[in-house]
Amino acid sequence: MAPHPQPLSPQDSLVAVMIAVSAADLHFHTAELVAIQALVNHLPIFAEYDADRIKTVAQTVFDLFEEDDGLDALFGLIRESLPEKLFETAYALACDVAAADGKLAQQELRLLEEIRFELRIDRLHAAAIERGARARHMKP
Repeated sequence: MAPHPQPLSPQDSLVAVMIAVSAADLHFHTAELVAIQALVNHLPIFAEYDADRIKTVAQTVFDLFEEDDGLDALFGLIRESLPEKLFETAYALACDVAAADGKLAQQELRLLEEIRFELRIDRLHAAAIERGARARHMKP
């Protein structure tokens, strides 16, 4: 059993959710990685965030994904460190990353569903967040 991961900052938790969605289909698409970097570089929530932490957070997510109950452990860490007022933000970022490459794999859809459940995102709010992500990532 792996050692208990270090606590995450709220921003680390947001990054962890994005990394988890990107890793859900076991393929890292360039568009998703670029989206994560762009979100971290431009959103106010990340204004004071050290972008070098992305690599460390990503390794934590990968290590947890190798464990049998790793997804549950990841959600536990996220719920411990992420204020409830940022739950919808986490879901919005997850949707943006999932939509970034223009296609949603079944694994990504299942993980988004799990995020909605774990973070108690209201269905109506989730639908609005999903529609916004779809609109932002439309291609001509």
